Amino acid sequence: MDKHWWQEAVVYQVYPRSFQDSNDDGIGDLEGVRQRLDYIKKLGADVIWLNPIYRSPNDDNGYDISNYESIMPDFGTMADFDKLLKDAHAKGLKIVMDLVVNHTSDEHHWFMESRKSRDNAYRDYYIWQDPVDGHAPNDWQSSFSGSAWQLDETTGQYYLHLFSKKQPDLNWRNTKVRKSIYDMMTWWLDKGIDGFRMDVINLISKTKDFAPSAAHPVPRRPANGPHVHEYLQEMNKQVLSKYDIMTVGETPSVHPKDALQYAGFNTHELDMVFQFEHMGIDSDKELGKWRPQPWQLSQLKTIMSKWQTELNGQAWNSLYWNNHDQPRVVSRFGNDTPEFRERSAKMLGAVLHFQQGTPYIYQGEEIGMTNVASFNSIEDYRDIETLNAYRELVEEKKVLTHPEMMAAIHHSSRDNARTPMQWDNSVNAGFAPEGVDPWIAVNANFDTVNVKAALADPNSVFYFYQKMNELRKQYPIITYGDYTLLAPEDEQTWTYTRQLDGQTLKLTANFTKEAVTRDEAAELPDSQLILSNYDDDQGKQLRAYEVKVYLTK
Repeated sequence: MDKHWWQEAVVYQVYPRSFQDSNDDGIGDLEGVRQRLDYIKKLGADVIWLNPIYRSPNDDNGYDISNYESIMPDFGTMADFDKLLKDAHAKGLKIVMDLVVNHTSDEHHWFMESRKSRDNAYRDYYIWQDPVDGHAPNDWQSSFSGSAWQLDETTGQYYLHLFSKKQPDLNWRNTKVRKSIYDMMTWWLDKGIDGFRMDVINLISKTKDFAPSAAHPVPRRPANGPHVHEYLQEMNKQVLSKYDIMTVGETPSVHPKDALQYAGFNTHELDMVFQFEHMGIDSDKELGKWRPQPWQLSQLKTIMSKWQTELNGQAWNSLYWNNHDQPRVVSRFGNDTPEFRERSAKMLGAVLHFQQGTPYIYQGEEIGMTNVASFNSIEDYRDIETLNAYRELVEEKKVLTHPEMMAAIHHSSRDNARTPMQWDNSVNAGFAPEGVDPWIAVNANFDTVNVKAALADPNSVFYFYQKMNELRKQYPIITYGDYTLLAPEDEQTWTYTRQLDGQTLKLTANFTKEAVTRDEAAELPDSQLILSNYDDDQGKQLRAYEVKVYLTK
């Protein structure tokens, strides 16, 4: 396989609204990101992925775009972006933008024209259907609760929105839509950005027949549609292949066989995808994440190991525990109590970062930020998905009680990841000055969990992540080695090996707070311990949340 810079890179994801407020309005901004570039560089990251910064009414925190070539005033100006890009490049950091082209805002010029009349020139930029027996065309559901169809009174037709009703889906069958999108992508790439993270990119192709499912069974959400690969190959040929960039597609409802097509080394589509199989192991079959279930380590290992082995040599993995849509991993798969938070955060980091693929670090993960236990009212939340789910499941359908739903929100809400970055122990955690209310409240544990404390402690989670990033640049086996899972049925420990050019790396991790003894935990012959979250090595014994990484000499 050809080697590419993005395989050896470490990506740091920045959620600009919550990263750093530079102008005292309680909202993070581009200048705030620019002020923190040295911090990201110190961590050892190579690429910054920015969540959407385009002009938007902000119905879904910027994922409803009204102008792709303009900056949301909350975040600053295009001059601020140009300054950020220039400074990042000067420090050897690349910038990857979020590309949201499954849908736009209903305030985008295209949609405002589209809804004026059935014969408007932009009508076919979106997906319009006649009512069926006075109802929506079919039973597709929005990801944000309710029907995926909205009746437009002016023209008497429904438009499709797989997300908020303020996020109408684009009609990718229309060649003009595709050309408009490719032109916009080219405009950004000519500016000098280093790639795209593509939001729900495998939802862009819809079936042509929207008949109700009684007549024609249809999926509740149309992932991996009939023309998606054709569109992505066209996008690659017309835009992506002309630049030395990185692309990653967010692709819900994919399996490794799908990823081999989306991200195969020879399929000319994307460089890698984000899959969600491992993110669903604590979900309920009926209510999904709003009724969290106990999870099993063996299941987590099986899923992630399957992706390691089935993509090996044919496509590239992306490695992530956290992002702006997921709860904090240390609260989810680790232990966020004061006694074990740092130890388990390091363990989880190592288990992920020593697998094959490009690792993604979400802001605050590198200091062990946790879920928000301090939000006790639904009024504390800002996320449209969370608020809609509360209204639907508690107030309308009464499927869950208020306490049940709040427990689920504490576990699963996207706002767990969106509270302000915890820079220090001053008011507002250094995100915004005293006297300014942040757009969403700060997690109450900022007085102990913060960057300032982490940088002052040589044993902090931050320096552990920094060391992992250094090791990745030092040893090609971490990037390219073949992966083998050991003891797959073990519910307490995760052990795997990596092999490349006669060298072996072995990682073993204890996912519990109990000490366990395992033969797999012993040192490899003729090897050295290159990383651990304890100061000494007790051979076959693994202490609470202990992780050890051995490498043959």
